[in-house]
Amino acid sequence: MNDLFIDVDYAQIYKDGQKIGGDVFLLSRNPENNQIVCTLSDGLGSGVKANVLASLTARMAHKLSFSPMDLTHSARIIMNTLPVCKERKISYATFTIADLRMVGNDQVAMNLVEYDNPSALVFQGERSVQWDVEHIDLQRDGAFKKEVLGHSVLNLPIGSRLVIFSDGVTQAGMGKSLPLGWRLDGVREFTHAQIEANPDISSHELAQAIVCRAHSLDRLSAKDDITCMVVYVRRPRRTLVVTGPPFTKEHDEQLVQKIRDFEGKKIVSGGTTAQIVSRLLQKPLKVDMSCWSPQVPPCSMMEGIDLVTEGMLTLSKVATALEQKKPVRSMANDAVKKFVQVMQDSDQVHFIVGTKINEAHQDPSIPVEIGIRRNLIGRLRKALEDVYLKETSQEYI
Repeated sequence: MNDLFIDVDYAQIYKDGQKIGGDVFLLSRNPENNQIVCTLSDGLGSGVKANVLASLTARMAHKLSFSPMDLTHSARIIMNTLPVCKERKISYATFTIADLRMVGNDQVAMNLVEYDNPSALVFQGERSVQWDVEHIDLQRDGAFKKEVLGHSVLNLPIGSRLVIFSDGVTQAGMGKSLPLGWRLDGVREFTHAQIEANPDISSHELAQAIVCRAHSLDRLSAKDDITCMVVYVRRPRRTLVVTGPPFTKEHDEQLVQKIRDFEGKKIVSGGTTAQIVSRLLQKPLKVDMSCWSPQVPPCSMMEGIDLVTEGMLTLSKVATALEQKKPVRSMANDAVKKFVQVMQDSDQVHFIVGTKINEAHQDPSIPVEIGIRRNLIGRLRKALEDVYLKETSQEYI
């Protein structure tokens, strides 16, 4: 696994009274060349019409960004494909594309293209960074104003953040709490204050903070779609998940040594596995009745282990929750919720899967959906990679 992680997340609030957003955000990863492409498009108007226009633009930009074509050439193709509105004489959608690629283990190379969205912000630590932008004039028939494409190439070292947002953020509060709106400088100052107060603030938390602040400036009645995306370049947060006893008892010590050597959070899933770890680490197990529900057995506590749960049933419900992307706040306070929280807070998850057959799992009365352990781990890995863009790996013992 890489020693560098690109943490990407976004937050969005629809225009007041709308049930669908006119801002569209897309995120995809190409693991073959450590490439991530983020696209934010703002469609003309609001509601369904704006969503269709923004979706068309964002998906075109996304597909072209993964091609060998130069990013500025891709942007020109998008601009020539999208017509100009006959009434307003402006483009049907604006967009920002960020093409991110890892360079070694200490920085990310970014190729940024911006068209008519507010300028992106870059921070190194809490310090705002200025950079040179190449301005490319576009000649399109029927356009009311001169159209310019901004193109930037810069490196983001560890600790850097990229903040991209729609004009619903910069125009928040216009005519209400702020006569001219929040504007770019206001967003920059607020973001600086958030990072200064919490230097390790995640992309999710920072995007939420910016969107919530913009919404409050609109007095909780958004006059436009409010969308913010944040990229945070940092060292990865790692988690180890151990489930199932080793094939032979002679490998028990090897399993426990892997747990000792791992740097990061540690989860032990399965009663037999927990007993092995407890015996060899000489750490007692205690049942934690503070997190319990009728659906799954309660967690246990063990010094040196962040989470101890029952095995197959809990893993099955965790896999389902991740596949369905259930909000943590809507889940019961039990082992599944704690497991999902750790998975969401992790960047890289390594699974150690024991291969000893547990006779209890051959009982035909056990629900079919529980399945066998390795299939469950396969579901977990697929959900983490496809839904949450996490990095995963596994080994058998």
